[in-house]
Amino acid sequence: MVIGLHHVQVGCPGGCEAAARAFYGGLLGMSEVAKPPGLAGRGGVWFRSGTAELHVGVEEPFRAAAKAHPALLVDDLDAVCGVLAAAGVAAAPDDLLPGHRRAYVRDPFGNRIELVQPLG
Repeated sequence: MVIGLHHVQVGCPGGCEAAARAFYGGLLGMSEVAKPPGLAGRGGVWFRSGTAELHVGVEEPFRAAAKAHPALLVDDLDAVCGVLAAAGVAAAPDDLLPGHRRAYVRDPFGNRIELVQPLG
């Protein structure tokens, strides 16, 4: 039986680590997690914040996820979108999920990322 979610992975092209660190670490405030030695040579970078773990993995050939996406819980959607806007990252608000505020952004590689703030 499934008891939880361990991590999600998004793809990136080779040599993506600096851009991934700037976006997921710098803009979204996630902490980098050391990859196990057996996986470190594959490239990419892993992040964690609270119980959310996100792995950015190298895919060749790379194609950004247009619809599939991780949904990251945030405590202040306006603040996160403000930080992203200041860095030139556009957010598309969406009000179709009752009880939540959310917005979609694209990471530096074009992957769709959902930011979700529960209401109440």
